[in-house]
Amino acid sequence: MKNSRRRLARQAIIQALYQWQLNPGHCADIALQFTADPERLQGADREFFSSVWEGVCHAIPQLDPAIAEEIPDRRWEDEISEVERAILRLAAYELRDLPQTPYRVVINEAIELGKDFGAEQGHRFVNAVLDKLAQRWRQTETTRSES
Repeated sequence: MKNSRRRLARQAIIQALYQWQLNPGHCADIALQFTADPERLQGADREFFSSVWEGVCHAIPQLDPAIAEEIPDRRWEDEISEVERAILRLAAYELRDLPQTPYRVVINEAIELGKDFGAEQGHRFVNAVLDKLAQRWRQTETTRSES
């Protein structure tokens, strides 16, 4: 299946988050590296990339504790791989701050990103954490879909 423009933007956001996690810098500088290079966002929804990247960057101080709360058996900073951490940050932001995207779409996209970029079973871990966050932040939506 051909990647959608938003999926390509999400892939770029994961790459940008990964880069930021390994070499923290200003979010605007990393965004510029992606937007200035035509190949990095080729086919991607550039507006979605820019908007979500900026939102994720600003939300990390609130997102990280919320995610970590859902994984009490692991330490967020050193027991979660960089790839899974990037995927969880992106998806948590979408769940919390982009209600126009159905929670099932957010989780499915994160699972697919996990399969593409993460450890062999990393997508299962991502799914479990995001299910818990969806119950917290999208309770009305998740309850409706269970009926």
